[in-house]
Amino acid sequence: MPDLFIGLMSGTSFDGIDAALVSFDQQHVQLLDTCLHPMPEHIKHALLHLSEHKLHDLNKVCQLDVELGLLFAQAVNHLLDKNKLKASDIKAIGSHGQTLRHFPHQPFPYTLQIGDPHVIAVNTGIIVVADFRRHDIALGGQGAPLAPLFHQAFMQSEIENRAIVNIGGFANVTVLSKNKDIKGFDTGPGNVLIDAWALQHIHKPYDENGLWARQGKIHADLLTALLSDPYFNKQPPKSTGRDDFNLNCLNQYLEKFQAMPAVDVQATLTELTAKSIMNAIKQYASNTDAIYICGGGAANEYLMERLQNNAGTVLVHTTGKLNIDPHWLEAMLMAWLAKQRLENHKLNLKDITGSTAPHLVGTVYLT
Repeated sequence: MPDLFIGLMSGTSFDGIDAALVSFDQQHVQLLDTCLHPMPEHIKHALLHLSEHKLHDLNKVCQLDVELGLLFAQAVNHLLDKNKLKASDIKAIGSHGQTLRHFPHQPFPYTLQIGDPHVIAVNTGIIVVADFRRHDIALGGQGAPLAPLFHQAFMQSEIENRAIVNIGGFANVTVLSKNKDIKGFDTGPGNVLIDAWALQHIHKPYDENGLWARQGKIHADLLTALLSDPYFNKQPPKSTGRDDFNLNCLNQYLEKFQAMPAVDVQATLTELTAKSIMNAIKQYASNTDAIYICGGGAANEYLMERLQNNAGTVLVHTTGKLNIDPHWLEAMLMAWLAKQRLENHKLNLKDITGSTAPHLVGTVYLT
C-alpha cells in the first residue's frame, strides 16, 4: 500500500493555506487531492503588518503562532473529511509554517516560521514534521531553498538540461543537469512586489493573469535601478525574503520616478521578476534546454509571456508538462520532506544552501 502524507504550505502572499494529500509508492509520487483553506482577513492583515515592519508586538507573534496552528489543523481535518480518511491513515503532516523573517546572514543568521506544530499534532491526531530550515542555518547554510531536492527526485532527465523555477512570493531556480549535477538558489522577488503593488493600487490581492500589468509600459530606467539591487550580484548559495524586497524598499527606488503611472510600475515589476529569473539562468545554467515553471507565477499569463520573451529560443513550460501540478508543488514538497524525515534520510544541501554537512531536515512533533 502506498504511504499517505499531507503537505501544508502558506506562502508570502497570505492568500490561504495549501493542503495536499500525497501518495508515495517507491519512487513515484501522486497528488490525490487538495484544498485551499481560507485565511481570515484579520490574520492576513496581522501577518502582512508583522512581515513588513521591523517593530512588532511579541505578544501578537505568539498569539498568531497558535492561531495559525489551529488553521493548519482545520485545513488537514477538512482534507481528511473530504476524502473519508482517518488520522491513522496518514503517516505524517509536513508543515512549512508561515515565514515572518528570513535573514540568513552573519553574524547571527536566523529564520522564523510560525504555526505551532504542537497545536497541529494535537488537533489532528497526526505526527507533524516542521521547522525545516533552522538546522540547515545552524550548519552554515541559507535554510532555503528546499525545493531543489524534490525537483531532482522527480523531474531530473537524462536527455535534457532543465531549469525548474518556482515563483511564489520569491522565486528560486533549480538547475538539473543531465550529468546529475544540481544547483539551486533564490533568484529574487517572484510575486511579492507584484502582489503588494496590486493590493495598494487596485485593491486586489494579486494581478490576475497579469491583466493590469499588461496595460502598462515597462520603464527601462526604473527596471535598471531595480536590477541594481545588491542581491542580484551575490553569488550562490543565496536566499532572500521580505527583509530584502518589500514596499518600503520599492518606494525608495520610486522617489526618482514620482510621476510614473502606477500601471507602468506594475508592468516594470513583472518584468523585474521575469528578467531577474532569466538573468540567473543565463549566468548559472547557460546550457539549459528547457525551463519549467511552478508556483503561483505559473498562473500569471503576462508573466509567463515575459519569461518566454527573456528566454529567447529556450522554451518555457509549466511543470504540468512533466505531470507535476505547478500550483501544488510546494505543498507536495512538504509532504515529501516529512517522509524523508520519518525515514531518517539525511539530505545533502551543500550545493543548494551551502550547509556544511548532510543532515536530517525537519523536527518531529508527536500527538
